[in-house]
Amino acid sequence: MTRVPFPAVAVLFLVSSLSFGQIDKIALAAGSPEDKDLTAIGNEQDPQKKISMYQEYLQKYASNPMAEAYGNWQLSQAYQAAGALQKAIETGATALATSPRNLDVLTSQILIAQQMKDNAKIFQYAVQGGDAYDSIDKAKKPDGVTDDQFQSEMSADKEANKNTYQFFQATAFAVISNENDAKTRMDYIEKFTTAFPKSGMDDQLTSYAMLSLSELKDNQRLISYAEKALVADPENLSALILLANTYVQSPAEGQFDQGDHLRTARGRGGEGR
Repeated sequence: MTRVPFPAVAVLFLVSSLSFGQIDKIALAAGSPEDKDLTAIGNEQDPQKKISMYQEYLQKYASNPMAEAYGNWQLSQAYQAAGALQKAIETGATALATSPRNLDVLTSQILIAQQMKDNAKIFQYAVQGGDAYDSIDKAKKPDGVTDDQFQSEMSADKEANKNTYQFFQATAFAVISNENDAKTRMDYIEKFTTAFPKSGMDDQLTSYAMLSLSELKDNQRLISYAEKALVADPENLSALILLANTYVQSPAEGQFDQGDHLRTARGRGGEGR
């Protein structure tokens, strides 16, 4: 939370770590009524009383959307500390409705979902975080800002949030690697590649995609993924074997000389014997 000297701005407001409005940050004017009330709540040691105080805070500042966003985020964490995880994640989602590109709130939501062992929500918030970070590159340069200043601001913002972005990426990939349902796994892979286009995990993702499509018996897409994998690595044994098996089971799917792939797969497989 950022504290802005009072009385320059005497309300809670949403700002961007980029001055151009990409990554959401909630800032509080130091000395404002919202600030004083939150300080009092933060000093409360009794968990249940703290929850009640945050609920009262939300009612008091219901006309201030940003105060409500911050209050809901804090209430979410109070519920989490009290072990009320379902209430915690629901309240955090309410905060995100106002501040959807807030990486701090998204991180909190992931940690709560991990405690709940809810992989769908873990993945949801990790991908939302990746999309929020990627939005930095989509910012439009405001009038009166030089190109150098604009690029410097964006580079600084990306660097400041790089570790959080890497956390989102690693978290989302872990969900993919632990998913047993082929259809769900494939859905996750497609969303992952959009949210994290430069993950450096193309080989692993392609392997998981081919496994998923093989289990789903989606031969056309399987062949497409396998052929792309072979363009990148002509000796990709997993892709060769999957292609060979697909052609044996469904010869009509092949669009080119299947024999070369069959012979290569058998030859590469025999090297390990």
